[in-house]
Formats: sequence, structure tokens, C-alpha cells
Amino acid sequence: MNRAPDIDRVAVVGGGLMGTGIAESAAVAGLPVIVRDVDEPSIEHARARIESSLARAVRAGKLDGAAADDVRARIELTTELHTIAQADLVIEAVPEQRDLKLAVMSAIDSVIPDRAIVASNTSSIPITELAHALRLPDRVVGMHFFSPVPMMALVEIVVGLDTTPETVHAARSFAERIGKNVIETKDRSGFIVNRLLVPYLMSAVRMYEDGFATREDIDTGMRLGCGHPVGPLTLCDLVGLDVLYAVCDSLYDEFKRDEFAPPPLLRRMVASGRLGRKSGRGFYRYD
Repeated sequence: MNRAPDIDRVAVVGGGLMGTGIAESAAVAGLPVIVRDVDEPSIEHARARIESSLARAVRAGKLDGAAADDVRARIELTTELHTIAQADLVIEAVPEQRDLKLAVMSAIDSVIPDRAIVASNTSSIPITELAHALRLPDRVVGMHFFSPVPMMALVEIVVGLDTTPETVHAARSFAERIGKNVIETKDRSGFIVNRLLVPYLMSAVRMYEDGFATREDIDTGMRLGCGHPVGPLTLCDLVGLDVLYAVCDSLYDEFKRDEFAPPPLLRRMVASGRLGRKSGRGFYRYD
């Protein structure tokens, strides 16, 4: 392939919590960003997320008012897919559903030039599978950000079977430019962090499901006994139980190991709409 492009303009497809966080981080670093979502209500929700996040940054003293205005000016929100053709890097950040991500990757491929790099923010789906929805799978890489993106310092770079070193270098350079620390992993479901994290979280869910201990004592035990900033059930609520369920499914599908299987309680909580902090109720209630 030709040399990977310098990344001076970014597009994010998907204006949810992850997509807007990625866009904000890139804009804070001085890069113009296009955020594309499917309809105007989704765009307005994306705009509200960005405004809320910038307001928190100003209150915390991380940005002043003028800098926040500059960040807003660098972010373009649109429903028009063709606008992403201007980008050097397109990041897919739609929900963790295999068929949806494959369809979005194919749609991205229909409008971007051959020089562009495409990254998926998947937390568990194999990059090689997603890459083959595009004409040039060598320009596809995994970039797994962590929530909330403006605050979390890590990005996992996931190298697919066809991903070239030039593509990896470009993705790493971009992540470092926006202030992230990079770790690199081969293309196996769950990558590094979720492959280690998910069995721990599911063990806590099973412990609570079996009535072995209260949710508060499980969380307190890991906070005070292991020095974790939050307990596992609180972390489940923060990540989103629907996201965790999808990651569990992907990990179990790949490895067929019991520690990755989602417990029945998790399945029922997702079915009832108890998705964690974002829905107002998960293992805990949120006002």
C-alpha cells in the first residue's frame, strides 16, 4: 500500500457517548472533526452530550470558556454520510452489534477515498471480520477507546490479519496526538483489557445473583481490599449492561469458556431495560 496519510482531519460515525467523546478529544487537540449520525434527533443528542462534557471541563478548570468555544467550532455535526470523505481517519463508533457494525463499515467504504484509514471502536468484535466489509482491509485497524473518552487515557490499537504497519503507525500517532497512551494487541475478541476485565465483572454478577453477598459489600470489598477506584457492580453500571452483554457474547463465541458467559441475571436486566447509569437503573438506582 501507499504511505498512510498524515491525519489532519477526522470523522466519527456514531454520535453516542463514545463517538462524541472521541470527537471532543480530537477537537481539544486542535483537529477538525465531523460527527455523522443517522437523523436530526440523534444529532441533537450528540450536540447535548458535547455541550455537557465541555461544561464539565470548564467547571473543572481543564478548559477556559474561549478554549471550549474553539472546540465547539472544530466539531461539525451532520446526517450526511458523504461528508466523511474529507477525513484522513474515519472512526466507527456505533453500538456493539456485529451486523450493525458490518453495515456501517460497508457504508463508510462506499464514500471514502482509498487513502483514508478506517478504525473501529469495537470492544470485542474481531477487526479482521469488520475489515473485510471494505475494499482495502489493510487500511483498517481497531482503536478501542475507553469511557468517558475525554477522561480515560488509554487506547488499545488492534492489529487485524491484513492491517499494515503503516496503518498501525498512523493510528498510534493520532492517538498519541490527542493525548492517549497506546497499548497494542493482536486481533482476538476482547483484546487485552476486556479479556481480563469481563471474567472479573461476571464473577461479581454471579456472586450477587447467588446471594453470596450484597452489592454494597461486593463493591466495598474490591475498593478497600484491592484499591480499585470503584467496585465491579458500579463499574458494570458505568460501562452499560447492554454493552457488557454484547462483549460477553463475543468473548464466549470466540473462546467457549464459562467465565465469559453472561449470567442469567445480566440477560434479564438487559431485557428489562436496566442498563446501568445511562438508563437510571442497573445494579443501583441513579437520579
